[in-house]
Amino acid sequence: QVQLVESGGGLVQAGGSLKLSCAASGRTFNVYDMAWFRQAPGKEREFVAKITRTGRITFYSDSVKGRFTISRDNVLNTVYLQMNSLKPEDTAVYYCAAGQNAAAIASHYAYWGQGTQVTVSS
Repeated sequence: QVQLVESGGGLVQAGGSLKLSCAASGRTFNVYDMAWFRQAPGKEREFVAKITRTGRITFYSDSVKGRFTISRDNVLNTVYLQMNSLKPEDTAVYYCAAGQNAAAIASHYAYWGQGTQVTVSS
């Protein structure tokens, strides 16, 4: 079992920045690929970014590429999402997820956090 707890969400103006954190506990953190997904009201959950278990490879959705950065600290058992140049369409609940040999597909991730709300005002 892996427990994931997100933090860092909030209200920000368009063009601003936020940094989300996801703290993991339980089984060994560094065996898992980690990802961030988001879900806006009335929409399906969508992939945002992924980082491999070693942190060497990252992957982003086209909608956030160049604005968001995913990173991880395998000593602190934490994954981060730095979000810059935020837009109103980035408004959503953001979830972190852990999985093994996982691609950019929600069903590949076995463990999920409870989510943190990000609201971007225009």
